[in-house]
Amino acid sequence: MERLVGTSEEEEEEEMEMEMKGEDEGRGNQGFYSQEQEEKIGARRSRPKEEKERTKLRERHRRAITARILAGLRKHGNYNLRVRADINDVIAALAREAGWVVLPDGTTHPSRQTATPAVAAPTLLPCQTPPPAPLRGGGVSSGLKSSADYHRCRLKGVFTPTPVLASQPRTIAMVGDGGELAENSSLMGSSSMDAVNDIQVMNTNPKMQERDFAGTPYVPVYVMLPLGVINTKCELVDPDGLQQQLRILKSVNVDGVMVDCWWGIVEARTPQEYNWSGYKQLFQIVRELKLKLQVVMSFHDCGGNVNDDVCIPLPHWVTEIGRSNPDIYFTDREGRRNPECLTWGIDKERVLRGRTAVEVYFDYMRSFRVEFDEFFEDGIISEIEVGLGPCGELRYPSYAVKHGWRYPGIGEFQCYDKYLTKSLTKAAEARGHSSWARGPDNAGTYNSQPHETGFFCDGGDYDSYYGRFFLNWYSHVLVDHGNRVLSLAMLAFEGTCIAAKVSGIHWWYKTASHAAELAAGFYNPCNRDGYASIAAMLKKHEAALNFTCVELRTLDQHEGFPEALADPEGLVWQVLNAAWDVNIPVASENALPCHDRDGYNKILENAKPMNDPDGRHLSAFTYLRLSPTLMEKHNFSEFERFVKRMHGEAVLDLQV
Repeated sequence: MERLVGTSEEEEEEEMEMEMKGEDEGRGNQGFYSQEQEEKIGARRSRPKEEKERTKLRERHRRAITARILAGLRKHGNYNLRVRADINDVIAALAREAGWVVLPDGTTHPSRQTATPAVAAPTLLPCQTPPPAPLRGGGVSSGLKSSADYHRCRLKGVFTPTPVLASQPRTIAMVGDGGELAENSSLMGSSSMDAVNDIQVMNTNPKMQERDFAGTPYVPVYVMLPLGVINTKCELVDPDGLQQQLRILKSVNVDGVMVDCWWGIVEARTPQEYNWSGYKQLFQIVRELKLKLQVVMSFHDCGGNVNDDVCIPLPHWVTEIGRSNPDIYFTDREGRRNPECLTWGIDKERVLRGRTAVEVYFDYMRSFRVEFDEFFEDGIISEIEVGLGPCGELRYPSYAVKHGWRYPGIGEFQCYDKYLTKSLTKAAEARGHSSWARGPDNAGTYNSQPHETGFFCDGGDYDSYYGRFFLNWYSHVLVDHGNRVLSLAMLAFEGTCIAAKVSGIHWWYKTASHAAELAAGFYNPCNRDGYASIAAMLKKHEAALNFTCVELRTLDQHEGFPEALADPEGLVWQVLNAAWDVNIPVASENALPCHDRDGYNKILENAKPMNDPDGRHLSAFTYLRLSPTLMEKHNFSEFERFVKRMHGEAVLDLQV
C-alpha cells in the first residue's frame, strides 16, 4: 500500500518543517540548516502548484474510498469502528479475531496459544474461511446462503479476547436451567457435564499476565445453593452438611448465598396457601453464620433442562387448569405447549381460579415479604430477584430442550397461544394491516441456522416492513411483562433491592439478524440495540440487571462450533454498557461451572473493566454453584483466591 490513509503530502511537508524547527531549537536557534535540508525544502517549495493540487485530489479520492469501505463494514459487517477509523483499525480487528495479540503501538505477534506446540491438531481460525460473496450495489443479498457464504469475521464490537491456553479444556455453550450454559453431550460424543466438572485446570501458563486487582472496588461474591436444597415437601435437605459447607464459604469471606424459592413447592396444592417451613430453617442457618441472602422468586419449573438434577413442576392446581386450558402455556407454531412457565398472554386474564397471572405472582411475593419480615429488617435479605420467564429469565422459552432444540439452533417464536395471538391481531389491526396478524411462516425450526431460513437470512424478512412490525410487537410483549411484574414487586418489597435476570444468548451474534436473540424476544439485529429498552424498563423501577456468561471467551466458542458465529464477549460488553448507560446496577453470574484460573480472570476483567473512565464495575457476582467439586481442596483454593481479588485484596502469586 503506497501510504496508509490519513496523511496528505501537505501534512508531510508540515511535519518536515516542524522537525527542522525542532533541530534549530536544539542548536540554540542559530537559524541554519544543512545543505541537504535546504535542497530538500527548496525542492518541495518549488513544486508546481498544479502537482500539489493533483496530490490533494488523489488524497481526497483515497479518503472517500476508505470512508465507503468503513461505512460498509459498519452497516453490513457488524464492525463497531470509531468515527475516524482507518485501515489500521480494520487490520487490528481482524488480527485480534484470528487470535493474534495487537499492542497499542501496533506491535503484532501470535498469541501464546498459537505458539504453543501442545495443541494436538490445528484448528481453523474464524478468519481462515473462504471469502464471502461480494455485496452488490451496496446492499445485502436477499437470497438464501450456505454457511460457507457467511462472513466469519463480523464484529458488533471490537475486542481483544483473552488468549486461551493450550492446556485449557474447551467449553462449548448450551443453555440449561437458570440460564446456565452446559456442554451438549449429544453433540460432543461421550462427553458430559460431569466430565467437564471433573476436569481441573491447575497448570496455568506461568507466562500468562494477570492484572493486579489490589485496591480496586469491592465486589460482593455470592454462591448459588443447589437446586434441590429444599425438597418438594418444603423441607431442608441435609441441614448439617449444608451448615458445614456454609461455614467453609464464610471462612474465605464469601458475602452470601443465593436460593430459589420455588412457586411449585410453596403454593403447591391450593391457591393462596403457602408453606415456607423449609426456607425458614435455611434462612435461620444463614443468619447465624452472618451471611447475606439473594432470594429468587422462581415462578418457573425445574427439571426439563440440561444440568437439572431435581424435578420441581409448577403448582399442582396450575397444571390442573392447564389440562383444560393449555393456552396458559407458551406455544410454538406447531402447537406444542411448554409448561415451564405461564404465557405472558394471561398476565391480565382471570384464568387462574379468578386471578390473573400477575395477581398470583404479587400474592406470592407479598406472602414472602410478610413471612420473612425479620430477615428484611435485619438486612439479611440483600436482594430479591424476580423470576420473569423460563429459567427465571426475562425471555421467551424459544430454545426448549424438551422440544428437540440443540445448540446452536436458532429456536422458534413462542406466540401461538390464543391470548398472544389475540394481542398480535389487535396490534396488526391498530397498524392498519390485518394481514400481519400472524407469525412468520419462513422462520425455520428449533435447530435451523439463519441462512437456511427466509426470515433470518441476510436481507431476509426480519428487516421487511412486516418483519419489523412483528419483532417490535414480540419484544414489546416481553418488556411489558417485565414492567408489570416489577411494578408489583416494588410494592411488595419496598425498600429492598430488586433485580431481573437476562439470559446471554450469544450464538449467531455475529450474523446480521441475531436470529437466536430475536426468537427469544431480544430485538437486537446488527443495526439496533435490543437491550436499551430492557435497561430503560429496569431503570423505571430502579432494578438491577443480572446477566450471565461473563466467563465465556469468544475464541473458545469458535473452536468448538465455528458455524455458530457466537460472540459472548461482544454480547456481555453490549449488555453491560446498555445498563450502565442508564445508571442501573449490573450484577452477573457465570454460565458454566468454573474452577480454573483463566475463567476467574475473565470474570474479573468483566467485573472491573480496565481503564473505564467512570470507574464502573459490577454491583455483585453470584457463583454457579455450590457443589462437591467446588469444595475439593485444589478447586477451593482457586476460588478463595478469586474472592480476594473480587474484594480488591492483594494476592501473592500473581503471574506477571
